[in-house]
Amino acid sequence: MTYIFNYSLTGNFHKPLILFLHGFMGNIHEFDEAIKLLYNNFSYLTIDLPGHGKTQVLDDEGYTMASTATAIIQLLDQLKIDQCYLIGYSMGGRLALYLTLHFPHRFIKVILESASPGLATETARLTRIKSDAQIAQKLTRMINKDDFYHFLNNWYQRPIFGDIKNHPQYQSMIASRLTNHPLNLVKSLQFMGTGSQPYLWELLIKNTIPLLLLVGEKDEKFIGINIAITEKCNFAKLQIIPQVGHNIHLENTLAFVQHIQNFL
Repeated sequence: MTYIFNYSLTGNFHKPLILFLHGFMGNIHEFDEAIKLLYNNFSYLTIDLPGHGKTQVLDDEGYTMASTATAIIQLLDQLKIDQCYLIGYSMGGRLALYLTLHFPHRFIKVILESASPGLATETARLTRIKSDAQIAQKLTRMINKDDFYHFLNNWYQRPIFGDIKNHPQYQSMIASRLTNHPLNLVKSLQFMGTGSQPYLWELLIKNTIPLLLLVGEKDEKFIGINIAITEKCNFAKLQIIPQVGHNIHLENTLAFVQHIQNFL
């Protein structure tokens, strides 16, 4: 057994289930505020993905997207969940798209927040792998929480995150990120980073599962990516959320929840 998943199953068990997949450096609590607002309308399965939180991975192969997706399907089988809704953010959104395209019979509707189907060319993938390797090197040099805190503050200065550092919940998010172990995050970057993930663009053409694509107005890079997804897939609908960046569910939880309710 490659995985010992840390997961939580909560909510109204007489209602449909939503599987939530967090982003890079997130954990099982990524969507807690959204779940509080949705609470009585659904049941919820949240998971610490490989390299994050308390989930244990027993070999490197377990960090890949394909292996992780298969393990999540096995977890759904174990929990006797035949079908559910699926919501993924950033890295979790890329994984959610992989799950949708490879196991379409398991998911009713899917919401992808700030997600991508991967990089189109070998050159782009190799460039991203090299960039992720540089990030991984920084993470391996984290001696204490102060080093990790400094790394996280620099990470969220990137343009895709807009003004997230000014958000009232920013420090709470950082505190949650600090519960991860940097060396485990290195494994996640190495095996499930954007440069390493399978190329999913061509599979989008055959997709028939309804997709809602959520992108922040200040996240220009992912607006372009998600417009391209809608051009490939007739079952994808794009919503651009005003005045937020990459992390919509933190910056405007209410708008995020309203789109979930309207779509599901």
